[in-house]
Amino acid sequence: MTREQILLGSIGVLAVGLAVAVYPTLDQRVINPGDAAPAFSVKTESGNVITQNNFGGKVLVLNFWASWCQPCIEEFGGLNQFAQEAAGQGVVVLGVSVDKNEKGYKRFLSSYRPSFQTARDGEAEIASTYGTFLFPETNIIDKDGKVVKKIIGPIQDWADLRNAVKSL
Repeated sequence: MTREQILLGSIGVLAVGLAVAVYPTLDQRVINPGDAAPAFSVKTESGNVITQNNFGGKVLVLNFWASWCQPCIEEFGGLNQFAQEAAGQGVVVLGVSVDKNEKGYKRFLSSYRPSFQTARDGEAEIASTYGTFLFPETNIIDKDGKVVKKIIGPIQDWADLRNAVKSL
C-alpha cells in the first residue's frame, strides 16, 4: 500500500467515527411551549424522588443550572425568593444542576442554601431531553404536564414569571 492509500483509509475511518459520534445528537428535540414535558425521575438532596408526573397536580418551575455558571449564580437569589413566595400557592420549584463535580455542587448548596428542592444530574440527561444546552434555563410546566413557558438564560423579569405561574 502506498502512503496515499493509507492516508485516504485513515481519513475514511475518521469520517465514519465522526458520523457515529454526531448521529445521536441529530435527533435531539428542543421542547417548546405547548409541548408535553418529557418524563424524568430525579432524587433530590432531601431524598425525595421527583418525576414529571408526581409533583402533586401543582405547577412545576423546572430550572436547569450549574454552580460554575455565572448567570445561574446571579439568578439564584431571585429564584430562592420566588420559591419562598410561591411555596403556598400550588407551585413546586425544582433546580436541576448539571454539575459533574459533586463536591463543587455540594459546596454551592451549602453557601447559597436554596429554599427549593435541588438535584444533581451530572450527565445532563434531563436537561438534554428538554433540549437544554445553555444555562440557566427555566421551564414552567402546568398541572397537566405541558410546558407553558420557557425562559432561556437568566430570568430578567420576575414579575413576568410570577404572572405566568399565577395564571395557571
